Amino acid sequence: MRRPHRPAAAVTAFTVLTALAALTACGDGGPGTPGGSGVGDPYFPKAGNSGYDVTHYGLRLAYDPGRRHLAGTATVTARATRKLSALNLDLIGLEVEEVTVGGDAARWSRDGQELTVRPRDGLADGERFRVTVRYSGTPRTLTDPDGSREGWLYTADGAVALGEPNGSAVWFPGNHHPVDKAVYDLVVTVPQGLEAVSNGELTGRRTERGRTAFTWHTAEPMASYLATVAIGDYTLTRTRTPDGLPVHTAVDPQQAAASRAVLARIPEVLAWARETFGPYPFSTAGAVVDRPGDAGYALETQTRPFFPGAPDTGLLVHELAHQWYGDSVTPRTWRDMWLNEGFATYAEWLWREDHGGDTAQQTFDALYQGFDDGIWAFPPARPTSAAHLSGPPVYQRGAMVLHKIRQRIGDGAFRALLRGWASAHRHGNADTGDFTAYVEKRAPGEDFGAIWDEWLYGEGRPRRP
Repeated sequence: MRRPHRPAAAVTAFTVLTALAALTACGDGGPGTPGGSGVGDPYFPKAGNSGYDVTHYGLRLAYDPGRRHLAGTATVTARATRKLSALNLDLIGLEVEEVTVGGDAARWSRDGQELTVRPRDGLADGERFRVTVRYSGTPRTLTDPDGSREGWLYTADGAVALGEPNGSAVWFPGNHHPVDKAVYDLVVTVPQGLEAVSNGELTGRRTERGRTAFTWHTAEPMASYLATVAIGDYTLTRTRTPDGLPVHTAVDPQQAAASRAVLARIPEVLAWARETFGPYPFSTAGAVVDRPGDAGYALETQTRPFFPGAPDTGLLVHELAHQWYGDSVTPRTWRDMWLNEGFATYAEWLWREDHGGDTAQQTFDALYQGFDDGIWAFPPARPTSAAHLSGPPVYQRGAMVLHKIRQRIGDGAFRALLRGWASAHRHGNADTGDFTAYVEKRAPGEDFGAIWDEWLYGEGRPRRP
């Protein structure tokens, strides 16, 4: 998840949650039953929607920074997972102007973050369909339960959209829960002279009548909270790694000098990560470096992590490791965030160990013997509330769980486990139960009960390191 900045198979997972989601009465838009307004996430029960599976988002946006005005057309391509009379999309704020399904006008209504759409003839189980929504307004900045800010963050020269956990719903309608991943095509038009950066590959750029349209394509499935658009006065650079992977970086000119050396290490970090975690899961890489502002944290936005100020090498390693753990292997619920943050934190430990710094064992011992009681405030697999999803146990104690597994099975088997886990759920979703079952399957002769009971689910400081 978000880490405070230091300056200097998916369809199967969706089907499981769909089956568990409660139905809500949304109207009589045709034969069938209404889709559910929420997938029943333990911390954000209204996030996402059941009854359909999104496969593609086509987003056309026009943004005027002077007026803070966004106009958008979102085309959501999906498949009904049961017979539907109505379906819900998540959209926070913004004014809806028109909704169509398959090109036909559809009735719709708003209730909080829920945009309920009633297709004229309903939708059959398994039917593929397209919902198009035209909307506009001033996008909101949200304050999360932990006090951090997300959504549409206004900057000195534009804006940046950061979506973890629910902020993407402020700039486009969709199924905003990590369990429903899709591919994306985004066209964003801004005043000439500004840049608009998003995920994936830049496939087009065209300037007419004082405005520039940027076209971005994300080829691999992406959870909506990892989608981003950054608008501002950036210096764009496109290079390639030695093995040909495109690397897009966008850097605020005020951060250029401080960022240059660490961003130049992206190919080196990716080469190390491929050796450690397995093949890179995406077709592009890069970073966005903005000046410090409302976002006091870095975020692993897919293929293009966001940094509010120049990162150090450790933070770069952390966010690039998320491309495997969090972006490709995405949590099934927000309760499973330690699978993102524990892995990315342990990647930092491994990087230091492999580059002449403290060993992972030394880092583990220092944490265990230290005086930061916050690490033991709750089990990493059971944050006490949404306000604690970014708490120290999720990061540091989550990494300690991985180190305990490494101690139990040995270095070689552990490195193989890291690569195997990333491969087994590539571009999909997984939860803590999936992980513990995977570990036990990979090491059938080992007893992991004490690790699960004391380190993963146990309250307080475990009795022994």
